[in-house]
Amino acid sequence: MTHQNHRDRDRDNDFDPYSSPRAFYGAELRLAREKSGLSQDRLGDRVFCSGTYIGQFEAATRRPQPDVSRLLDGVFGTGDRFQRLCRFANQSKHAEYFAKAAELEQDARTISEYAPMLLPGLLQTRAYAHALISATLPFDAEDVIDGFVEARLERQAILSKPTAPVLWAILHEAALRVPVGGAAVMADQLNHIVQMARASRRLIVQVLPFEAGAAAFLDSSAVVMTFQDAPSVTYTESAYTGQLIDDPATVAQFERAYDLIRAASLPPESSLDLIASVAKDYAGR
Repeated sequence: MTHQNHRDRDRDNDFDPYSSPRAFYGAELRLAREKSGLSQDRLGDRVFCSGTYIGQFEAATRRPQPDVSRLLDGVFGTGDRFQRLCRFANQSKHAEYFAKAAELEQDARTISEYAPMLLPGLLQTRAYAHALISATLPFDAEDVIDGFVEARLERQAILSKPTAPVLWAILHEAALRVPVGGAAVMADQLNHIVQMARASRRLIVQVLPFEAGAAAFLDSSAVVMTFQDAPSVTYTESAYTGQLIDDPATVAQFERAYDLIRAASLPPESSLDLIASVAKDYAGR
């Protein structure tokens, strides 16, 4: 058994298997593996992934995958048990198209986001998020909207972790000028961003001004995430849909385009001054 296997087993002993569907999946996988006398590495070989990957499933740090679950049922002779547990574990508080990106966000080393019209979810206040989600889901019940708001705010916990990612957010000036929720909500929201950026060395905010003209991603948001031990990914989103991209060539293209937008944006301190000025304008209305 590898050192990684030992670490995963020690960590598994620390969590409650009934704390979440994903934790239950992990506990059942570990039980089936140990009953079969397989190490994480040997099981990984049989389902075409690494032992580390198996350990992440068992520790509930990675979302179970349907294809791996199908192979696990074949190895253990469990019919479709792990496939059913996988469907249960993959139920998410987030929109289906964003669920995988939200999971990866938890492990990211850096997050570089461009926001063309709406402020990033990781920086939103409750009032801004509620106004935005209410407008996006105009026919949904209030409890549904509240659930999405809470899920969005819960994501922000990664910014206060000891292993918080470096978040580099570029906001198009248009995102500052769209009065989501009204003047008071916008004043509070923009001041919130300024306060966060000035209080954290791991948050950098820039504004792409109107005079910068044409730029990549003008019609959709774009996020590039890097990781300690995994390839970078890109997530793009527009109305009611999103796409997670892991093709290296395409991700590299997004990274180059993001660098150009970063170069065309105002310097961080000038950006914060502009955001604070727009917030003051909203407060005076």
